[in-house]
Amino acid sequence: MARLGLDFPTKWGRGYVAKFVRNLYWTYLITRLIRRMSTLEVAGLEHLDGGGPFILVANHTSHLDTPLLLTALPAPMRRRTIVAAAMDNFFMSTLKAFRTVLVFNAIPIDRHKINRRSSQLALELLEDKWNLLLYPEGGRSPDGNLQEFKGGAAYLAERSKAAVIPTYINEAGFLRGPKYAKAALYTQGRSQRRHHVIVTFGPALRIDSGENIRRFGVRIEESVAELGRYVSGNPEYGQRPSDDY
Repeated sequence: MARLGLDFPTKWGRGYVAKFVRNLYWTYLITRLIRRMSTLEVAGLEHLDGGGPFILVANHTSHLDTPLLLTALPAPMRRRTIVAAAMDNFFMSTLKAFRTVLVFNAIPIDRHKINRRSSQLALELLEDKWNLLLYPEGGRSPDGNLQEFKGGAAYLAERSKAAVIPTYINEAGFLRGPKYAKAALYTQGRSQRRHHVIVTFGPALRIDSGENIRRFGVRIEESVAELGRYVSGNPEYGQRPSDDY
């Protein structure tokens, strides 16, 4: 019986054959398709200098977020990036799990809590100088606003000493929204076959001496929200009724 969920094997996805196939797939298909679908604008690439490894922490509104973000990365960095994918969505059928690993170099994570097994694999990969892409909201935004972050990114950054790169993906939800997004803001409008999307990388964050993981997690979330407010021009992005502003 095939192993699924957190048990699905992913080491083969980092092997030579899978990397070779993936590179061809991205070079000749995905990046070209993404740039045909969106007038993709990329900002903040200077914040990716320094060698890494980096934990890329991004907002999440669409299933196209990962292809857009990976297309925005320099090719050498993209080839050294792991995607943390929801176990309960992408790793519960053999075919879907296989495709997710092959195309996105993904590993399964439990998005509802910090799971020791998935966290340990992520830490080992960070220690081996792989970059890691995370969506700390735990899923696509149900209303288009930034949702409260879970603690996985801060935990992994504290344990691995990797720098966190706050990342904001602007208006990806409008790109074929009824098919790929979740929020009514995107799904109830016309399905746009082409839309301008901006991917912005912010300055690297590291946990301060004496700063606890919870506080660092809040700082990571606020950094993504601040990027969102700046890029989108929406002063209320990332704010919730319970926030004290």
